[in-house]
Amino acid sequence: MGLMDMLGGALGGGGKNGSMLDMVMGMIQQHPGGLGGMLEQLKAAGLSKQVDSWVGTGANMPVSGDQIKAALGSAKLNEIAKNTGISHDEAADGLAKHLPDIINHLSPNGNVPDGDITSQAMAMLRTKFSGG
Repeated sequence: MGLMDMLGGALGGGGKNGSMLDMVMGMIQQHPGGLGGMLEQLKAAGLSKQVDSWVGTGANMPVSGDQIKAALGSAKLNEIAKNTGISHDEAADGLAKHLPDIINHLSPNGNVPDGDITSQAMAMLRTKFSGG
């Protein structure tokens, strides 16, 4: 099963899940350092075990909306909420729900791709879930 199929199954594609996917992809692309930079920020906020499980080949450890709020900060969550038309809490909870699976699928075999590969994967995902 390919990356697209796995993410499609994880998120269901379209609707509110499509918005969540866009939210996560946009956040990764806009983050200084891309995916690797965002993972380092999450680790620095005390989520090392969770992040390592998402990148690793085993089961993904869960993370809560409150942990995401603490790691990313209110300003970032407010920006995400505004851009997606959802509340601050919905943004945090959506990230908590979907970020582990998305990161897991963007880091096959336990390896975080470099910026170019991440951009290519993000472009493919956007095309897949936007119907284009």
